[in-house]
Amino acid sequence: MPVDDRVAALVPYRGPGGAGGGSFRYVSASDVLAKRLAPGSLKDKIVLVGTTAPGLLDLRVTPVGETYPGVETHANVISSLLDGKVFVKPDYAVGYEVVVLLVAGLALAFSLPMLSASVAVLVSAGVVAPVVALNFYLFPGQGLVLPLASALVMAGLAFALNMSYGYFVESRHKRELANLFGTYVPPELVDEMVKDPDSYSMKAASKELTVMFCDMRGFTKMSERMEPTQLQELLNSVFSRLTDLIRSNRGTIDKYMGDCVMAFWGAPVETPNHAGLASKCAMEMSLAMRQINEEHRAKGLPEIGVGIGLNTGTMCVGDMGSDIRRSYTVIGDAVNLGSRLEGLSKAYGVEIVVSETARKAAPEFAWQELDRVRVKGKEQAVGIFTPIAPADGSDKAVADELRTWGAFLKAYRNQDWDQCDLHLLNLQRMNAKKYLYELYAERVASMRLLPFDPTWDGATNFETK
Repeated sequence: MPVDDRVAALVPYRGPGGAGGGSFRYVSASDVLAKRLAPGSLKDKIVLVGTTAPGLLDLRVTPVGETYPGVETHANVISSLLDGKVFVKPDYAVGYEVVVLLVAGLALAFSLPMLSASVAVLVSAGVVAPVVALNFYLFPGQGLVLPLASALVMAGLAFALNMSYGYFVESRHKRELANLFGTYVPPELVDEMVKDPDSYSMKAASKELTVMFCDMRGFTKMSERMEPTQLQELLNSVFSRLTDLIRSNRGTIDKYMGDCVMAFWGAPVETPNHAGLASKCAMEMSLAMRQINEEHRAKGLPEIGVGIGLNTGTMCVGDMGSDIRRSYTVIGDAVNLGSRLEGLSKAYGVEIVVSETARKAAPEFAWQELDRVRVKGKEQAVGIFTPIAPADGSDKAVADELRTWGAFLKAYRNQDWDQCDLHLLNLQRMNAKKYLYELYAERVASMRLLPFDPTWDGATNFETK
């Protein structure tokens, strides 16, 4: 009988114990003594004499029953010897257990943190399955009893700890990130950010971004006619519609300043086509304001004008402010230029003014050059443009108008006023209501009175913000 160093043997239990268990035949001793048992019933049988009554104290706790007859335990041992199915725990069981725990533990430790919950379940099962399969192969086939519970417990704990860490630590980090950026960034971008929260922070950094300033004109006049609560409701309604457009175009809301909204594209989520998205958003906002004005006319309310300035350039973006109040914002010379461009929209009779850098970064639109300007605080002149239509959506008439306008600007900068008058005449025939052509007609008439200036670079100086 194989035993371990404590003279203990492994008992291969057949099943439930007792007379009703069905593992072994039970014969009452009283039937034997009273000769009620059929002759020959016990011939060539191994008979174990024992007790099953609770009062005789031979009921034991076993893996297959809490009140298992002790004599039947012996019967299981004898049966295993007769059947040749003796199970032993080999001397190397401890070493085997250590190796399994190390290999499986390391595999789970390095793989689970990088996986989603559903994949982590499959990987955990994939690590445990070979251990279980090997154990069950060696148990009935070779009679070897190797440790299994420790590996199962380890895998379960590793999975539970990983899921707990993911929920209580990573999920909290993701929730904090969502709460932090949720008021600035569209929900779609927040969803992208929480997939890799470690890649995003409020730390300041220099990036090429596109900034937008959108100012609504006419609210001062409306404020004189409306109650404060009515004005607030109207302003909130307009801001909500414009904000929805900014968010749908992956823009980040910077702040609201009275009747002006500031936004930028390209941070915190990298957006390669940030200038194109900002330009598209500006055109949609312009269209939305026309729809809002139609609603106002129906209600007898004054119309609202809008001026939008866009600039693309290197800006500092991050969490900035004081110890009391901070915000995720952009600063820099490129931001200041964007603000100046918004102020120029009224001067040129257009709703959108875009810098040359933003125009170059958004080739998917057809642009009309407005001028070269030198704004306050800038010594270098910059080209300004306004979007006309998507590049593939402009018709022949628009293309002809832009071609004529380009010829006019060339003549204007060469101070060829006769050619300017000729081109302006053609342009006003093409689009008589365009204020831009009236503006340049007045400029040409005024500049005719001045002598030719060889030092003039064709730029217009603006000394006000």
